[in-house]
Amino acid sequence: MTGPVCRFAPSPTGFLHIGGARTALFNWLFAKHHGGTFRLRIEDTDRQRSTPEAVAAILNGLRWLELDWDGDVVHQFARAQRHAEIAYELLRQGKAYRCYCTAEELEEMRATARAEGRPPRYDGRWRDRDPKDAPAGVAPSIRIKAPREGETVIRDLVQGDVVIRNDQLDDMILLRGDGTPVYMLSVVVDDFDMGVTHVIRGDDHLNNAARQMMVIEAMGWPVPVYAHIPLIHGPDGAKLSKRHGALAVEAYRDMGYLPEAMRNYLLRLGWSHGDEEIMSTEQAIAWFDLDAVGRSAARFDFAKLGNVNGHYIRARDDDSLARLVVEQLEREPGKPLDPEARARVRAGMPGLKQRARTIVELAESAEFYCHKRPIPMAESGRKLLSDSGRQRLSAFVTRIGGLAEWSAASLEAEARDAAVAAGAKLGDIAQPVRAALTGTNVSPPIFEVMQVLGRDETLGRIADAMR
Repeated sequence: MTGPVCRFAPSPTGFLHIGGARTALFNWLFAKHHGGTFRLRIEDTDRQRSTPEAVAAILNGLRWLELDWDGDVVHQFARAQRHAEIAYELLRQGKAYRCYCTAEELEEMRATARAEGRPPRYDGRWRDRDPKDAPAGVAPSIRIKAPREGETVIRDLVQGDVVIRNDQLDDMILLRGDGTPVYMLSVVVDDFDMGVTHVIRGDDHLNNAARQMMVIEAMGWPVPVYAHIPLIHGPDGAKLSKRHGALAVEAYRDMGYLPEAMRNYLLRLGWSHGDEEIMSTEQAIAWFDLDAVGRSAARFDFAKLGNVNGHYIRARDDDSLARLVVEQLEREPGKPLDPEARARVRAGMPGLKQRARTIVELAESAEFYCHKRPIPMAESGRKLLSDSGRQRLSAFVTRIGGLAEWSAASLEAEARDAAVAAGAKLGDIAQPVRAALTGTNVSPPIFEVMQVLGRDETLGRIADAMR
C-alpha cells in the first residue's frame, strides 16, 4: 500500500479516553483519505504503570469504534534492545556521550536553576570531558549532544511553523544508567522503523517534537510531517475532566452511544466541513484532511452528542437496534427475556426509536413490552386509571373485543368512534389505554403498541388494569 503511514501510539496506563479516540480517528481518516496505512503502537515502556487490562481496554475501544489498524500491534517495550542500539550508534559517531553525573549532582543542578529563576536543565558538564575522569561506581547514562546554536523549526500542518531556539534544548538522556532507553528515543526509533511519515497527535506533545528531532537529525533520518491537534476542553473552556466527559470510550458504549455516532461527533470536535454536522463514514473519509483542523481547543458537549446519537439510532436498522436493546435489558441479573418478549421489542422498534437519544433510553422505553402480567404500574399510570378513565376503557374494550382486523389503523378508528360517542377527545380514550398497557403515561404511539402486543396480551393487560 502506498500513501502516508500514520500511527496511533497510546500508553497503556489507563483507559482509551475520548481525546485519544479522536487522535486515533484523525489518523485513521487521514490514512484512509490518502490511501495510506494506519498502524497501532502500544507505548508500554513505563512498566510500573502499564497494565494488560489497559492494553485490552485500548484494543477493545478501537474495535468498538470500528477503527481497524493495519499489520500487527507494535509493543514498544519489546523493542528496547533496538532503541539501545541507536543510542550506542550515536555514541560511536560522537553525537552522544556518557554522562557520569550522580543523582545528587543532578538534583543540585535543578535546585540551582530554580533558585536563579531558570528552567532546570542539564549543564553539559560531561559533554566534552574525558571519560577517564569518571568516578568509580557510577553507571553512566548516554546523552545526545544537542545543537547549541541556531534554531529548530517544527513545520506543523495545524500549528504552522513553530520555532524553538536551540539554546533552549539540553543534552537529553537517551539511555539511562541501567541501560533502559527513554521514551523520547523509543518513539523516534519506532516511528522510523515503522515507516511513519505523518505524526498526528495532541498539541500537548508539541514540545516533544523539537527534542525528538534532535535524534532524527543526528541519525540523518527523514523528519515526519507533524500535525499537533488542539486538545478537547469541557463546555466551560476548562481542561476536559471526568465531570465533562473525559471517560473511557467503553463507558460511552455502556451509556448507550453508537460507534458511528461517536465517530461523527468526535470528528466534528476541531474539524469542520462547511455546515455539515451529520456525515457518513464514507463522506468523512472523502472529505477529511488536516487543513480543516482548527487551532483552538474544541469543546465537548453531551447535549450535541445526544442529538447526533439520536440521529444514528433513527437511521439504524431495527434488527441491530433490537439486539442492542435486548442486551441492555438482559444486563440486569435474573432478567433473561423469553422469545415472545424479544419479538415484541423487535416489532415495536419503529415506534420506540423515534425519540430515544441513547440505547439505554431506548431500552427503558421498551421495557414495558417485556413485562409479565400483571405489569407494574407507575404513579403516573395510576392517575390515568381514575373512575372516568376506567369507564372509557371499559367502553373501548367492548368495541374492540371482536375486531376483525387487529391493526393500529383499525384500533385508532375504533378509539375515535368511541371518543365521539362519549363526547370526549381521542386522548381521553388513548391515555387510560396507555396506562393499562405500559404502566406509565408515556409510550410510543399507543395503537402501534396495541398492534405489537397483539389481541390477547392487550385485552389481558386491560383486564388486569380494570381490576
